[in-house]
Amino acid sequence: MVKIRLKRAGRKKLPVYQIVVADARSPRDGKFLEVVGHYQPTAKPHAVTINKDRIVYWMQTGAQPTATVQSLIRTTGLLYELRLKSMGRSEADITAEMEKWQEHQNVRRQKRLALKSHRRSAKKEAEAKAAAAGKEA
Repeated sequence: MVKIRLKRAGRKKLPVYQIVVADARSPRDGKFLEVVGHYQPTAKPHAVTINKDRIVYWMQTGAQPTATVQSLIRTTGLLYELRLKSMGRSEADITAEMEKWQEHQNVRRQKRLALKSHRRSAKKEAEAKAAAAGKEA
């Protein structure tokens, strides 16, 4: 069976991954058929670059992405685009839907960042109150 999976590169504690197509029996960093993308988890925000044409080709020939690679492909919007194509949508409809999807993703990302900063400030305020109460006691 052919898998689309991650191959680790980079140095100690600074991983960089290649998204590769490989036989399921080969080791993680061993022999592979083709490099179809890169993933940098340490970048802020993490960076994913994929060759969409080659991923589509390999998936149509029966390659199965691992769970991690499937989630990375999902974040690029490729799975949604393939679903729209399989539904028989026109290219103009697909382009419009993908722009709407991208805008929705940006809104979700902004909400997540706002919530994260709100939690940080609330935690700092709670720590300051606790420190002030400790000094009074």
